[in-house]
This record gives sequence, C-alpha cells and structure tokens, in this order.
Amino acid sequence: MKKRIITLFAFLLLTIATIVFLAQNHSVSAQGQDKVVPHEILVKFKDGVDPSEVGKAHREIGGTVSHTIPGINVQVVSVTKNVGEAVSAYARDRRVEYAEPNAIAELFEVVPTDNYLTNQWALHNTGQVFDTERNLSGSNDADVDAPEAWGVTQGSGTVYIAILDTGINLTHPDLVGKLAPLRMKDFSGSGLEDQYGHGTHVAGIAAASTNNDVGVAGTGFNSSLMIGKVCSNSGSCPYSWVANGIVWAADNGASVISMSLGGSSKSRTLENAVNYAWNKNAVLVAAAGNSNNPSKTYPGAYTNVIAVTATDANDRKASFSSYGSWVDVAAPGVEVFSTFPNHPFVLENPANNRDQNYGYGSGTSMSTPVVAGVVGLVWSTPLAGNNNAKVRAQVEKTANPVSGTGTYWRWGRVNATVNVQ
Repeated sequence: MKKRIITLFAFLLLTIATIVFLAQNHSVSAQGQDKVVPHEILVKFKDGVDPSEVGKAHREIGGTVSHTIPGINVQVVSVTKNVGEAVSAYARDRRVEYAEPNAIAELFEVVPTDNYLTNQWALHNTGQVFDTERNLSGSNDADVDAPEAWGVTQGSGTVYIAILDTGINLTHPDLVGKLAPLRMKDFSGSGLEDQYGHGTHVAGIAAASTNNDVGVAGTGFNSSLMIGKVCSNSGSCPYSWVANGIVWAADNGASVISMSLGGSSKSRTLENAVNYAWNKNAVLVAAAGNSNNPSKTYPGAYTNVIAVTATDANDRKASFSSYGSWVDVAAPGVEVFSTFPNHPFVLENPANNRDQNYGYGSGTSMSTPVVAGVVGLVWSTPLAGNNNAKVRAQVEKTANPVSGTGTYWRWGRVNATVNVQ
C-alpha cells in the first residue's frame, strides 16, 4: 500500500524524486488517495481500556508503540504487517476506537524571485509596480489594508502565532527577534533550522520583525512566533508530526496556529488534534490547496479551521487556487514577498532568481499566513473578548466581498482594518 500525503501549498512544483506534488498529480493508493508511512499506523484505544489490555492488544497484533501524541492519546505504532493489514487488525479489536494509516505531508514549492514594503502588495496595494524586473503591478486597494490596521493596533508580543512547517532560519535578521527558544520544537528529528525554505517564507509573511529598517513587514506586526517543525528537510510531513505540532502549540499558548499544508485524505487523529487546539481557545488557519478544483483538503476542511484560498494583485481568484463552499476566506497569495533562509536551501536556485534572504512566493501557502497575521492583530484588540469563536467570526464577517465571494469562497477576501475597528 502506498503512502498518503498532505502537502504544503505553494504554487509551482519542485522536481525532486522523493516528493510527489498534489498541485499537478495525486499519487493514487489502494484507497484512491494519498500516501502513508510504511510499517507505521495511528491507533486510539477506547476510553477506560486498562493499560494491561492495551499492551495485550499490541502483543496479539504485533505492534510496538513508538510514542503517544499527548492531549488526544493517540499511539504511533510500528508494525511488521503492511499498513492495510495492520489497520484492519487493530480496527477489528473491540478495545480499539479507531486505527488509521499515518499519512504524510509534503511540500509544494515556494516561487521566489527578487527584492521591500513597496514589494509587499498583499499588505498595501496602490497599483504600484511591485516587481521591477518583471514589471508586475496590481490594482489599487486589492490588499488587506495592513498599514491602516496598524494605525489602530500593531498587535502584541504576547500573541503567539504558531507556524507548523519546515522549521525556521534561526539567524535571519528579520526573524531572530521574534523567536523564543522555549516556544520552538522540532518533531522531525532533523533540527529546527529550515533547510527547505518554505517555513521561513511563511513565518515572515505572518510576523517578520516590523518597523525595524530591515527587509519586510510581517502582517501581524508585533505578534510573536512559535515554530513547530513538522516536516522533514525534504518536505515530508507525517500526520503524526502535524498532530503533535498542533497539540504542542495549543498547550504552549498559541493564539493562532498557521498550517500552509493540506491533504485529500481525512484523518481522525488530525481532526482530534484540531478540536483539541480549538477547545484550548486557539484559532486554526490552513491552506485550501492549489488544485484549482473544489475537492476538500484537510485540515482546512475541518469545522474548527479557517480554510484559506488565494487571490492575486487584482483581487481575482488565483488561477491555481482550490475553491468551494467549504473554503472560508481568501487572501493575497500570488507573488507574495517575504523572507527566505540566509544560507543554501532546497528551494534556492539562482538561475531562477530564487535568492537567499528575501524573495517572492505564490500559493495558498502564502495566503494562509496573511490570514494568521490578521488573526494575530484581532487577538490584540478588545474585540477578541478572549474567545477564539469571536476572533474567527470577526475575521470572516468583515472580509471584503470581492469577485468570487459566494462562489469560490464563503466570506470574502480578508481586510485587516475593519477587523480591528
């Protein structure tokens, strides 16, 4: 049985043999969908089952517990059988609530080009040429009105935006001031440093250091960053890592959890983690996908997540964006300028103007942290009422009803200014 995949949503695709990208091609498994980690599954036993019975079940079936995801009490189990046989064996056991494959999240490419607030049309669009090399421009006010919002609130350092992605460039001058050692965790075993580039790019969009005479502005201005590395250096992100990251972020004070990733297969483990974080008063935001079709992706399609699709510099649906009644809001996601690692990274390619430090990227991966940053601003205002449901409602109901609203997404393209007033 093949692995199932979640993907991080940036627009164009890398040609890397180990990565299957969902924007162009879904890898078909026996279930008709994604890929899964071989010889590893996720198992949740029913409440009240005695630990001795849990151990007995594992011995009978031949599974070994690797670790348990806290908060939702799901066990990551190594098995000698193939995944399908193991899932079936556990699912038949009367002591088991559910068993499922451990799906994998993989990365879409971020597309960088060249060089700062003028380049950031997503935050402030006057119709300016934001990329002089390619003569790219947009339409006046096709943006989230970030400077106007910053005139009302510049956010708060006590509001933490958790970026669950490929890690972070730990020494980037536009990010280092936003990082707290006790609020960073690596679930991949490869270290927190971002060797891929995707996590650094989305982190900068959400909350790069702002008004510091360096580089770019972060949408969330003074909001702080939490970093959960839930993807490997080659872009693979098992559901177990993602679920662990969600629970960890919720347990460590994240007000916002931003996930520029998604997959076509449902997972009870992933949904349990989402609900756990929501019940901890976090607002969760996830990418809708880059498949230009209405197929649902997860975790974005879960009830307790804001699903985000992308618009361009003229307030039109991005050509690649997934859409549908399940998508909540849109946000800028085409040629979004942000941070990249200041060292060699996988997405770097000088021949294609993929440079260190800063560059452009396209995808619902980019629109997601824009929304996360806006959510961070709302949390810093009295409108939040210390209630995630109020924050979410504020973000959704104040979105601008641009073309495509009601067809491609439910609420509109987010607007930071009306959110904080």
